[in-house]
Amino acid sequence: MVAQILAVTIFVAMFVLIVIDKIERQYITLGCGVITLVVVFGLCMHSVTAITDTLNIHSIFTRTFWYTGGAAEESSSGINWATIIFVAGMMVMVEGMARVGFFRWLCMRIAKLVHYKTMAIFMTFMIMSAVLSMFIDSITVILFLAAVTVELSQLLKFNPVPMILSEIFCANLGGSATMCGDPPNIIIGTSLGYSFADFITNTGLIALVALVAVLVYFYFVFHSELSASNGENVDISSLPDPKEAIKDKKGFAISCIIFATAVVLLITHAMTGLTVAFIGLFIALVTIITAPKHIHEIVSKVDYKTLLFFIGLFVVVGGLEQTGILEIAANFIGKISGGNAMLMVAIIIWLSAFASAFVDNIPFAATMIPIIKALAATEGVSLSTLAWALSMGTDIGGSATPIGASANVVGTSVAAKAGHPIGWGLYCKKVVPATILVLVISTVGIFVRYF
Repeated sequence: MVAQILAVTIFVAMFVLIVIDKIERQYITLGCGVITLVVVFGLCMHSVTAITDTLNIHSIFTRTFWYTGGAAEESSSGINWATIIFVAGMMVMVEGMARVGFFRWLCMRIAKLVHYKTMAIFMTFMIMSAVLSMFIDSITVILFLAAVTVELSQLLKFNPVPMILSEIFCANLGGSATMCGDPPNIIIGTSLGYSFADFITNTGLIALVALVAVLVYFYFVFHSELSASNGENVDISSLPDPKEAIKDKKGFAISCIIFATAVVLLITHAMTGLTVAFIGLFIALVTIITAPKHIHEIVSKVDYKTLLFFIGLFVVVGGLEQTGILEIAANFIGKISGGNAMLMVAIIIWLSAFASAFVDNIPFAATMIPIIKALAATEGVSLSTLAWALSMGTDIGGSATPIGASANVVGTSVAAKAGHPIGWGLYCKKVVPATILVLVISTVGIFVRYF
């Protein structure tokens, strides 16, 4: 009982400190993780097994961690090293692509293809945001997309805020479509053994339908504001050539090949048996080997803070799992739903969405995975159905507020630095209805398809 109380206290304290945002979040999760290992597992439980199971280092040295032979991947409780290695590998690839100017070139090229018409840029950038976020971390997508949007707004004389808000939402929506799109999906996929194809054929279809609805919604919301400036009076010849964004032509070509290789490996990994950990490590090594003169530049820009945040988070959630708290939570949700599978799915989607609107969706997703596993075991509900509900709830719910997802924080920060601050009132007024719209589509879609 004491161990359970301490585990919950540490978990709640971690969440509160993350929300307050006075201390860098990686220090918060690592500190809480150390306390969990020492106090909860060591002093209260006197369990070396709980410590080793939560650290989960032994899993890295097993064959199935790197190659499953076509079987589903499964992760033990505790630190999900497959997620850590995969995210790190993709970060290295993205930094390699950024170094050669890939993202800025892509944005400027698309703007030129639509003849710099404001509404055309608005619609195509939303689609591009969603598509890129299916394969690349949404934070990176928004960082470059928002920066180019601000640059174009200065050249074409339009307000960049509507575009940035729409791009943020579409980035989170696109991320929900694939296993590698959003961190919650990476955690769900590696923890429950789902492949890229599993996500694209389930959450991907829901995201596609939702994207069409979102494009229509944002078009009507921002049409009058953006159509006032449609690039008619701009001298296109005076605008920068997209080719100027390419800093290294050879490196650019190599980066495109590496990116295409990563996409192919992810799409086929269920058939090849290569795990996402192997793919992440392989892509990172290829990126580094093909740019030997820029190794330090690429590696130094990797977001190590996020990786450390993940590690500490998994330890704290492991504390809840080892002490039985997550099983209690699962039983509570099962009791509220009365064993009704549809009500259970609705609770998971909307509870996940509401929570993710105010707290980081990554720790929430990591916390909920053992809960839905317990629900599936005790209530007889399909685990995959609960997983898709959790994925859509956490990914889309995070869009609702400026702090719900990391991409939101990055996008609004870029706008503020350019002299276009986005307050809570404006953000929520435009984005919350879109969030509710997609959540309704997700709920109905899951009900229709799986029940």
